[in-house]
Amino acid sequence: RQVARGIAPPVLTDRGLDAALSALAARSPVPVASDIRLPERPDATIEAIAYFCVSECLTNVAKHSGASRAQVLIARSASGPLLVRVSDDGAGGADPAGGTGLKGLAARVAAVDGAVRVSSPAGGPTIVEVSLPWRERGEGR
Repeated sequence: RQVARGIAPPVLTDRGLDAALSALAARSPVPVASDIRLPERPDATIEAIAYFCVSECLTNVAKHSGASRAQVLIARSASGPLLVRVSDDGAGGADPAGGTGLKGLAARVAAVDGAVRVSSPAGGPTIVEVSLPWRERGEGR
């Protein structure tokens, strides 16, 4: 959790996921459409891990996918977990067992009892879904 907090950019801390992800999307060489559906901010640790997941996924899209566009969805149903979904229209073939990016993402998510699912058949698309436990801001662990 301390590592997750340490990577949080000031815009995330000050203004939340919507603003921080808008900044990530603006810097991406691949056009990114964002859909953030959160009635309130999650706990700071969960928020930082969600940000890290999107950042890592968008980095992978830009470096490896050959995609022409990507989409980010952050949502939470009434009493469910926080869903982070990043998809792209690239070539597919992302392997969670290969490389360090998706492994690192999975390790951070597992640290808070979350789950990662990757679908990336050859030819695409690639979809990374992360489920994070919901905790109210300040609830901690």
